[in-house]
Amino acid sequence: MIPQTAQILGKLALSEPETAEVAPIAATEGQALTVADGQVADCQVGACLAPLAQSPGVLAIVTAVEGPSYRPLGAVMSFVGEHRFGALSSGCIEADLARHAETALQRAEPRLLRYGAGSPFFDIRLPCGGGLEILLVPCPDPEVLAKALAAHQARLPFALLFDLTEGLIGVETGSDCTGETGALAGNGWRFRVLVRPEPRFLVFGKGPEAMIFAGLARAARFPVELLSHDPETLAEARRAGIDVRAIGTALPELAIDRWTAALLFYHDHDREPPLLRDLLTTPAFYIGAQGSQLARAGRDAELRALGVSEPAMARLRGPIGLIPSTRDPRLLAISVLAEVLSLV
Repeated sequence: MIPQTAQILGKLALSEPETAEVAPIAATEGQALTVADGQVADCQVGACLAPLAQSPGVLAIVTAVEGPSYRPLGAVMSFVGEHRFGALSSGCIEADLARHAETALQRAEPRLLRYGAGSPFFDIRLPCGGGLEILLVPCPDPEVLAKALAAHQARLPFALLFDLTEGLIGVETGSDCTGETGALAGNGWRFRVLVRPEPRFLVFGKGPEAMIFAGLARAARFPVELLSHDPETLAEARRAGIDVRAIGTALPELAIDRWTAALLFYHDHDREPPLLRDLLTTPAFYIGAQGSQLARAGRDAELRALGVSEPAMARLRGPIGLIPSTRDPRLLAISVLAEVLSLV
């Protein structure tokens, strides 16, 4: 059982939801109140914070997890008026959370709740069999929200700092963003959510392989842009709602960070070397090109002729994908996306 609630569940009044919340229990030095779960790579973070910067509302954060869980430690959602942004379960607790969020907003004070295993809410069960503790923070500080949203828009890591009685108390950016998501031992109860940018995909190429991969990444709600010299590919991608950019033989100016994956889907491999030469100078975490081992050998020879070093070429992946030698563009797209995400 999670320590925050273990000692007080028998004392809670189950008939009144407003009173069935977790009592504040302070951490002590060396005591771990939660199991750290690394960094939160969550496209919901920006979508949840942005509405709160415009209107009064409540931010909900998973501050402890016991057993299996639909969302990870540090996941967030928000309630603004009658609208909900994000989710913390598969629909099991959101309606009840909305009622408690309204109470937190009216009282202008944070609330710490427990659902699932060990919860006082005996009529609400989590199908996964686990337990969740969720902190509700009404009207987060606008200045803190603005700083967090600026980091989110700039694709920079940041950390949100929460206090049980004060709510959202700060945001860390830059070199301060190290460590993990979890409770902080010290004076009182504080919790830290470390957020890193989600993977972004730059897809270069022509034809169905590039189109289907870009469409799959977009369907999974990842940021994706398709770059091509081919008008037909660009037109079809645009009709599918994919962000596109026309390019020539050289790599255009792009904001490529260490959370960016660059993938080349060309049958005309002569177009690849100039692009790959420049991509290999960027911090992209994944750079890969479609093609056989024979195509890889020819590609490597071209890159050496362009002056690309062996350590740089070692970063280049190809053949790409977890399923070897697939010729179906759909299977290739799934195979490559799975490989890229396995490296995040």
